[in-house]
Amino acid sequence: MAEQDQSRVLERNISQEMKASFMDYAMSVIVSRALPDVRDGLKPVHRRILFAMNELGITSDKAYKKSARIVGEVIGKYHPHGDSAVYETMVRMAQDFSFRYMLVDGHGNFGSVDGDSAAAMRYTEAKMSKISMELVRDINKDTIDYQDNYDGSEREPIVLPARFPNLLVNGASGIAVGMATNIPPHQLGEVIDGVLALSKDREISIPELMEYIPGPDFPTGAEILGRSGIRKAYQTGRGSITLRAKSSIEEHNGKPRIIFTEIPYQVNKARLIEKIAELVRDKKIEGITDLRDESDRTGMRIVIELRRDVNANVLLNNLYKQTALQSSFGINLLALVGGQPKVLNLKQCLEHYLDHQIEVIRRRTAFELRKAEARAHILEGLRVALDHLDEVISLIRASQTTEIARNGLMERFELSYEQAQAILDMRLQRLTGLERDKIEGEYQDLVARIAELKAILADEEKVLEIIREELTEVKDKFNDERRTVISMSEDSLEDEDLIPRSNIAITISHNGYIKRLPISTYRNQRRGGKGIQAMGTNDNDFVQHLFTTSSHHTILFFTNKGKVYRLKGYEIPELGRTAKGIPIINLLQIEQGEYISTVIPIEEFTEDAYLFFLTKYGVAKRTELSSFANIRKGGLFAINLREEDELHGVRLTDGRQELIIGTKQGMSIRFPENDVRLMGRTAAGVKGISLSEDDHVVGMDIIEEGHEVLIVTEKGYGKRTPIEEYRIQNRGGKGIKTCNITERNGTLVSLKVVSSEHDIMIITASGVIIRMNVDGISTTGRNTQGVTLIRVNEGEEVATVARVDIDDEDVEEDIEASELDDRSVEEEQESATETKDTEEE
Repeated sequence: MAEQDQSRVLERNISQEMKASFMDYAMSVIVSRALPDVRDGLKPVHRRILFAMNELGITSDKAYKKSARIVGEVIGKYHPHGDSAVYETMVRMAQDFSFRYMLVDGHGNFGSVDGDSAAAMRYTEAKMSKISMELVRDINKDTIDYQDNYDGSEREPIVLPARFPNLLVNGASGIAVGMATNIPPHQLGEVIDGVLALSKDREISIPELMEYIPGPDFPTGAEILGRSGIRKAYQTGRGSITLRAKSSIEEHNGKPRIIFTEIPYQVNKARLIEKIAELVRDKKIEGITDLRDESDRTGMRIVIELRRDVNANVLLNNLYKQTALQSSFGINLLALVGGQPKVLNLKQCLEHYLDHQIEVIRRRTAFELRKAEARAHILEGLRVALDHLDEVISLIRASQTTEIARNGLMERFELSYEQAQAILDMRLQRLTGLERDKIEGEYQDLVARIAELKAILADEEKVLEIIREELTEVKDKFNDERRTVISMSEDSLEDEDLIPRSNIAITISHNGYIKRLPISTYRNQRRGGKGIQAMGTNDNDFVQHLFTTSSHHTILFFTNKGKVYRLKGYEIPELGRTAKGIPIINLLQIEQGEYISTVIPIEEFTEDAYLFFLTKYGVAKRTELSSFANIRKGGLFAINLREEDELHGVRLTDGRQELIIGTKQGMSIRFPENDVRLMGRTAAGVKGISLSEDDHVVGMDIIEEGHEVLIVTEKGYGKRTPIEEYRIQNRGGKGIKTCNITERNGTLVSLKVVSSEHDIMIITASGVIIRMNVDGISTTGRNTQGVTLIRVNEGEEVATVARVDIDDEDVEEDIEASELDDRSVEEEQESATETKDTEEE
């Protein structure tokens, strides 16, 4: 016995044994626990939870079931670990502050951003979310491989079909042995757009992909400072980004206060507030008089009340430096590729996902082909039986047993076993004429379907087209707005150097939403067209400002209350053409009731440049531009306004210009800017034009030699008038008529000085925009109504007009767009109508 026991003893070097055992353990942790698969973006525990819920039928369209039942199913069949580990994972999948797109629909207490734990699993209920159904879609169509579970009694999927790129969409984090992954979540629509672009061009570069996927998008929103960390992470797989809480500064009862509405990802709100209170108690931060958490189910809101004498911006910067209100997120794009952990760049992540989808579609198509061919085979047998019905019936009646009848059918009509059995199983009602027609129709449909499926399997481009269609369907169904803003840090000069200089268009809506776009987004159109959508707006909002500049120029924002703020062009988020934009209060610390009245892009603050101000009720002022070179984040007062007056517009001049002013009732005045003496930054100004009752200023511009005066009315009429028709007058007078105001054309909306080197953009109150060259607009005298520039619907009106300088790139695009537009007949009709209008006027 002892000898037998001795024979079972293996002598091994302990260091070798420890090394081998540790490697086995390490690989088990890496492959089976801590790292997500690049194809479906899930760790084994997440995959098992979703698979178990799908197998139990706890889908998004069914009733909630107790969490304990789901956890029991998972640990009993697939996941040999503790129930708490499974439940905690499921809880995170149901938290809207943990997952960008929740994979579990939870019912009950599933914890909070304050770090509160979820209720026990016996109390909570759950089911699959609607978007998680896309992860298991087509799972029963042989699209994936299965493996034995831990005891060999069940089968579980190695990977899910994952009909959307979940790895990037929801991200992942995990610590394995000797390695860790930390993949941030992204916006669904952006990632899908990246996959679509890759499917059309496999040679696409990472910078080109970043035009579709600009950066992470966290469920808690907040703000990413700078793009260099994102760029490094996307190119190398590793990088670090800085997240900052979304804040605003406002006045309340004469005292400043800071309000935070979004905090960085994975920051515990309760501990954050405790940290701020601790800093105040230890006198590391002074000036805070009250700290409140006013968050509720409608959103987050942390209010910090300050002393009257405290500089809110300085205190805010101290909070960013000393608390988690500003924190870093280390990106590490590590995932399992073919069972091996690999650090991936952005393109590789998308490539592996796209390859997985190609395999899923191919396997699904092959599965459907097998089913279609099997059914067609049966129908072919039924067709034979129906064609020889009397003989089949006689053969069956003459047979003693089913087996004899089946064999007889197989021998007589050369049928397969399945076909003969189908004939025997056929009910008598299938012999009616209508049922026979159904069989024939089904067979012909199957023949066409089989040909289609074989064509898909033979052509990869058809497979890619199916993937594009189904991804677009998912995007249309589940896409939402980006939550995290990507902006530039004020002191991040490195980022500014990395940003290419480009021409941009910036829009600001009446309700204060701002965004930027490449200027090439707006192609040139002909006069009288319907235009394109410039900006998504609400029913009660419209585009109020649209201007062009460079991404590196300083932009001065002047408000109706006479204050001025500044931003760089690249600090304004770039969004899609129809996107609404982000609230400008996220970028500028404007007060309640304050809105942007005019915007001026500045290349540099030179000594020989001036700003000419004009208020709504005709007060003018001239100040040196250098007075505005240093504008703090909270803004500066640019003009001292009189009661009930507002700042209408500001123009950049060289001190030797002439200006023209237009009013709502069609009056205008032209005078030299030297008529208005130089004044200090906070001076009130002098009278620029005398206004009649119910009149106010609608436009001001600088006179330039060889240019013309363009006016546009609220009903879409406009005209050009030679500058010589406007004589020079002294400031302060009532001026002369510039437009004949009638019910047909409406009151004046805009007055601008233009030349043939300009395009104009006309924006309606609902956000429709048309861009046209000035040469396409008729030239008439001062006292005329003008011709149609843009058709506006009943109850609609023109909101604002922007002048655009034409560059070479735009000219090429305009020519190309004009060649593509097939509207010659319509334009001739419009031209004839407009000529008639002019003659009548």
